[in-house]
Amino acid sequence: MKFKKNVPLEPDINLIPFIDVLLVVLIFLMLTTTWSKFNEMNLSLPSAQNNQTSSSNAPWVVGVSAQGAYAINGNPVEGRQIQDLQKALSGLEKTDGSLLIKADASASHQAVVNVLEAARLNGISKIAFATQQASKPPISKP
Repeated sequence: MKFKKNVPLEPDINLIPFIDVLLVVLIFLMLTTTWSKFNEMNLSLPSAQNNQTSSSNAPWVVGVSAQGAYAINGNPVEGRQIQDLQKALSGLEKTDGSLLIKADASASHQAVVNVLEAARLNGISKIAFATQQASKPPISKP
């Protein structure tokens, strides 16, 4: 009897379909990727200490209501123009004075910018915004 020798066959792997699939995936990723470049600013943020301020250095508080009305240290300001705010802020000392803006969450952006512009025209550079801590929603048990 004549037996054939078992010669191991080398596996034949066809790479062309594999390359085709990879090219399709690559084209899909290239078409769906956003190529926008984000602009970043390198900022050196100031540090702050929690020191008690004396009454002479207490900040002026400018309130901005949801309707766009202004109040400085609780006193309403007549008018809603930048010139009216500039006149009302003219008594603030430019060197040591600071300004705290308390704007309503639904106040218009333009109303807050008007306060910033009036402060700039008066030479006031120490400006802060008042915020409140967000309340956490209550956790409900099932």
